[in-house]
Amino acid sequence: MEMIILPLQTLWRIAGTLSRIFERIAIVANALGTLTVLGLVLVMNVDIVARGVFHAPFLGVVEIVIFSMVLIVFLQLPDVVRVDRLTRSDGFLVFLTRVFPTGAAVLKRLIDALAGAMMALIAYATFPEFQHALDTCHYFTPPEFGPDFTGDLWTDLKDATARCLYFGTPGVFTAPWWPVRLVITLSAGLCAVLFLFKTLFGADAFKNTVPGRKAGSAADG
Repeated sequence: MEMIILPLQTLWRIAGTLSRIFERIAIVANALGTLTVLGLVLVMNVDIVARGVFHAPFLGVVEIVIFSMVLIVFLQLPDVVRVDRLTRSDGFLVFLTRVFPTGAAVLKRLIDALAGAMMALIAYATFPEFQHALDTCHYFTPPEFGPDFTGDLWTDLKDATARCLYFGTPGVFTAPWWPVRLVITLSAGLCAVLFLFKTLFGADAFKNTVPGRKAGSAADG
């Protein structure tokens, strides 16, 4: 079988297209994180009004805040990586850029590669935790305890969710752990991919350009 070898420029174009796709995913995740913040603000304001006016606090606010904070951080983390706003000490890089730009660019790509490897390890390490939390629900397999499947989709879904490994205080607020652990795993994986593209493209990452060409050039048309 003859092996098909794509030209280097074509490979760069494919990588550039993929980078734009993952860029949009990061932006959407950031928007979902923002909506979570707005929802959290709404819950806290309802609690304030309920306490001050009706003397009936909204139960579970503390648990909801803790639960939401994890979601917010990991939903917005990929976009923070995308726009290069991840907290770091870059004083040495700023100095090196002024005196040795080429060396600084290489060092930045090396740092991005190491960061991407670390994020990939986090995704790899957290996936089994997500899988275990999901398996405790028995959405698709016969449960080890509790009521068996009834055949009614909504009833079976509620029963399965009640079996899940949960976070919170019983009788006050509980929520299954698997959505949060899924967000952590996917967020770390997406960050690893974004760091990969930053390693490949350097300063051109997520700028809709192909290395060696200017955006909007006649060659692109």
